[in-house]
Amino acid sequence: MGKRLRPLTDDLPKPLVPIFNKPLITFAFDHLIAAGVESFVVNTHHLPERFAAPLGGGIYRARPFHLLHEPALLETGGGIKNAEALLTAENFLVYSGDVLTDLPLAPLIEEHLRSGNHVTLALRSTGIATQVAFRNGCIVDIGNRLGWAGNYDYANVSVWNQRAFARFKPGEIISFIPILVDWIRQGGRIGGVVIEEGRWFNLTSPNEYLEVHRTIAAENWRPSYVPETDWPVRLADATIERTAQVIGFSAIGAGSQVGAEAVIEDSILWPESQIAPHARLKRCIVRSRRRAAGKLAETVI
Repeated sequence: MGKRLRPLTDDLPKPLVPIFNKPLITFAFDHLIAAGVESFVVNTHHLPERFAAPLGGGIYRARPFHLLHEPALLETGGGIKNAEALLTAENFLVYSGDVLTDLPLAPLIEEHLRSGNHVTLALRSTGIATQVAFRNGCIVDIGNRLGWAGNYDYANVSVWNQRAFARFKPGEIISFIPILVDWIRQGGRIGGVVIEEGRWFNLTSPNEYLEVHRTIAAENWRPSYVPETDWPVRLADATIERTAQVIGFSAIGAGSQVGAEAVIEDSILWPESQIAPHARLKRCIVRSRRRAAGKLAETVI
């Protein structure tokens, strides 16, 4: 539902919010394509009709994807079970559609195949949580359910074996965490790989959404897997009056209009937004087809 990112997610599902004019979920697709993935299953719930157009109607970069709608949220475990019929390979990756990262995937995949794990999680020191207890290459607990203190966070990417499907009940609304904990208790091979390389962003609020743009601009961050040679796109095909100023890490979406003598500073304008003449925006987010006027700061329009 993207509740923490509201009101941005009143307009778009969280995986579709633009990062310098590129939908968030397409970074995940590009990352996985670079790792050799040839097809995708996308679980949808909130505003499902919004996914088809920006993702190319079932094909993304010549790879097919299936939109699998959940009328009732099945959570992370139920969602995996719900996709069973479409996940036919012996092993498959699970990748959260709302995370932005360039952590290397090869060590995760290689460890999963080498070890014969049933499930292998990418682990990281995110600064957000330390729920995963990782000891000697094995995950021994998640969330202190078995008495082990956690020392890493789950980095929202993992590799699963087909055997996992038998652990879930069809239609069950459940996180995969208690399923994995029970599997650990019963001797399942649940492994992990600590991957501290690369950047890892989790968009948890409108302010964090702005900060991601600031960091990308300040560090010239561009994942090697992104195919668009012109990304990050600061100014899309928009109408910007000659006397207007666009400064800082600002990004202007396609079809937007920025009036004369307006100043856009460290702000994100989604497609088809309108900025009145003489407006001054600082650290604002203007959603699609909204109009902003006057002097505004730290505001979502």
